[in-house]
Amino acid sequence: MANGGPVEHGYPHLETVRAAITALWKRLSHDTVQTFSTSVAPADVAFCDTDDLYLGAQRVARELVRHYRLPDARLIVGFREMTHAANVELTAGPEYFVELNDRFRTHRRDIGAALAHEVMHVYLHRLGLSFPGTRDNEILTDTAATYLGAGWLLLDAFRQDSVSSQKLGYLTPEEFGYVLAKRALVFGEDPAIWFTSPQAYEAYAEGLAKARRDEQQPPLTAAGWAGRRRYARDRRHAQDTRAPAPHPGAPYAFTPDGHGPLRVSFPCPTCHQRIRVPVKGRVRARCGLCRTVLECDT
Repeated sequence: MANGGPVEHGYPHLETVRAAITALWKRLSHDTVQTFSTSVAPADVAFCDTDDLYLGAQRVARELVRHYRLPDARLIVGFREMTHAANVELTAGPEYFVELNDRFRTHRRDIGAALAHEVMHVYLHRLGLSFPGTRDNEILTDTAATYLGAGWLLLDAFRQDSVSSQKLGYLTPEEFGYVLAKRALVFGEDPAIWFTSPQAYEAYAEGLAKARRDEQQPPLTAAGWAGRRRYARDRRHAQDTRAPAPHPGAPYAFTPDGHGPLRVSFPCPTCHQRIRVPVKGRVRARCGLCRTVLECDT
């Protein structure tokens, strides 16, 4: 939790974020991901200053348990002084004890954001899905909470002015915006209408632009002129040498297929699973993981 200190920006965790999106699709399957097409509604996790602190926190926790489809999980929420925003004790269940930073006693509007992350820890614990190392596992948790419809709360908790700042979660604001945008492009949602923080809106707009650029990379037909020209040059090199072309920074890679046609592999813009198709001009490819149909010019 950044409280008054510097807030990191940009995309320092982007590769881990993309790996987390792929891991979610693999572990949950296409059909299960589709059941999260509706995000948590602002009214369901609203917290008024006149609400009882403990009863209100329990109510928000129950709503997030319901959203994540954990009907047999019960969260007991308490408050204490700590460095981090919150902590959850992961046990066999069905009861889980969540501690929130004492700061939330007076910043109740952000209790939903803190609980969105902690309840996702429980969800991933039940799934048996984790990444090695604390840092990567926390990035997985933020990404999963956002992709499955509750992470807009975490981004909306980002507020900054000339004298103070606050940010929850391990992702940067732009990374939260990127994951939100990836979700919005899948489900046709517009989370921007829920933001109360101007800084959250700006970060989402930045993340949306980056997410759209994922859909404009060659060999996809939506790629721009410069990308298509670079792709054609790399393809000629691969065809002439039958060896991988030198394409630093390019998302695609050419590989010979024995004595058969050259093939190109590239990440699906939806789930980032790599797709491999023959190099033979116009091709329609379907991602086997998220079922996205992609128009390609290989």
